[in-house]
Amino acid sequence: MEDRVLRKLFLGFIQIHILHHADEEPIYGLWMLDELKEHGYSMSAGTIYPILHSMTNDGLLLQEKQKVDGKIRKYYRTTEKGKEVLLEARKKAFELFKEIKDS
Repeated sequence: MEDRVLRKLFLGFIQIHILHHADEEPIYGLWMLDELKEHGYSMSAGTIYPILHSMTNDGLLLQEKQKVDGKIRKYYRTTEKGKEVLLEARKKAFELFKEIKDS
């Protein structure tokens, strides 16, 4: 299957994964890249940061800048809207998983 098609398909999974972790505690881009790699997603910084910015622009994440080791690091956490979307995504993912796991 074409890599572009898979990336498009998995983008929703990646966004749900980001919302999940940003709901637990503030996250930052490089940490999220490492987390996604642990789950088999191979991404670059040039891919993750536009996703984080898009999710921020959509009101799903809140960005906060903090100085870490003399550099500014952008941390992201889930907004109230993001929490609602995450809750709905969990329900839909559970329904889908139940349907496809026995197929």
